[in-house]
Amino acid sequence: MPPLTPSHDLALNRPGASLREKLDAEGPTILERAVDWLLRRPSEGDSYRKGLAGEVRVGAELQRLSRRGWRVLHSIELPRKVDVDHLLIGPGGVFCINTKRHLGKAVWVGDEMARINHGKPRPYGRKSKAEAHRVQSVLERYVDFPVRVEPVLVFVGVTRLDKAPTQLAVHVYRDREVSALGPLSGVLSPEQVDTLYAVARHRSVWLTA
Repeated sequence: MPPLTPSHDLALNRPGASLREKLDAEGPTILERAVDWLLRRPSEGDSYRKGLAGEVRVGAELQRLSRRGWRVLHSIELPRKVDVDHLLIGPGGVFCINTKRHLGKAVWVGDEMARINHGKPRPYGRKSKAEAHRVQSVLERYVDFPVRVEPVLVFVGVTRLDKAPTQLAVHVYRDREVSALGPLSGVLSPEQVDTLYAVARHRSVWLTA
């Protein structure tokens, strides 16, 4: 790997950094937002702002785990317009975390799909597992020990969260429950945590994910 410079150091990313960039580049201007508000119509940037609020909320919860020896990175950009919302590395392993904000909605999560208020299936579970696999493939190129990356879905602002009994492959939490990962231990040594964090924070390692 080339030397780590500030421009390549993902440890400097704030939660939701990718969404902030999209809002700056593609979001409506202040005037356009004001017109949308007056006309009571959805703004083109609404989905980005909602997603950003969810990532900031979950990022704050994850940051609290640092006192237990965990390290967290946010907004890791992968090829093909994909980004990892949060990557948690610590004594209990490596977790690839995808944040979903569905304010005031009821959510059901199955093996591959999720439903919001009994709506059409959304491939949250399938995509989360695929994303974790990509992350694992990258990390294992740079370390000399096996790495297992587990997928996590965190739902923000939901009124109800149910899982299918068969759904065991993806960890599913509400935002206030993500602290349950904190006590996990016995998977990685402190040295392995440091090694993986040093690799993962380097933007260039993800260019071929």
